[in-house]
Amino acid sequence: MAGSSAEESDLQPIADIDRMVHSPARLMILAFLSAVDSADFTFLLNQTGLTRGNLSSHMQKLEEAGYISVQKEFVDRIPRTLIRLTPQGREAIQAYRETMRQVVDELLASGS
Repeated sequence: MAGSSAEESDLQPIADIDRMVHSPARLMILAFLSAVDSADFTFLLNQTGLTRGNLSSHMQKLEEAGYISVQKEFVDRIPRTLIRLTPQGREAIQAYRETMRQVVDELLASGS
């Protein structure tokens, strides 16, 4: 597959993939959050299988990117962290999904 300009243009969306979403750990977090209104830290910890530190680190990056919002509160004097997908995060995961669908469709079409 070395080189035709048609092949290169078919795969251009790969170069444009949002790397903030493309990371497997962050993709898992965003995917779980896209299916619920909000999730607490423990739920995401159990669902993703990440360590506390790793989950926290990825959540911080997603929050800095504006993809999630993090709300800390106390429930019966027990701290709880609620995480929500922001509108920007919802757009990012949708755009990622469409880009990946396009890339796979192009690859399957060129392989036929």
